[in-house]
Amino acid sequence: QVQLVESGGGLVQPGGSLRLSCAASRLIFSVYNMAWYRQAPGKQRELVASITASGSANYVDSVKGRFTNSRDYAENTMYLQMNSLKPEDTAIYYCHAGPIPGLSGHDYWGQGTQVTVSS
Repeated sequence: QVQLVESGGGLVQPGGSLRLSCAASRLIFSVYNMAWYRQAPGKQRELVASITASGSANYVDSVKGRFTNSRDYAENTMYLQMNSLKPEDTAIYYCHAGPIPGLSGHDYWGQGTQVTVSS
């Protein structure tokens, strides 16, 4: 059974940094596009950053220049380095995996990890 397990969330002061991890077990990591979504209280889940199977990353405008999405193929793990955090970054962050276009397969979600930015 495929599992995505996030870790690295926590409480941080504004301006601080966190690194989230998403470990993918039993997933053919190299043929899945990966992404980070977040959901703040009372708001819809939004796409924050994505990274293709080949390693090309994209970001929502609000995090460009502050967040870096990367993936380690040897460890089957995706990372989100978050710098210069703001209170508006507070949310539950979810890891997502989807098969590359043309490949059959399922989408997978992690359980989420809480990020709280507060003084």
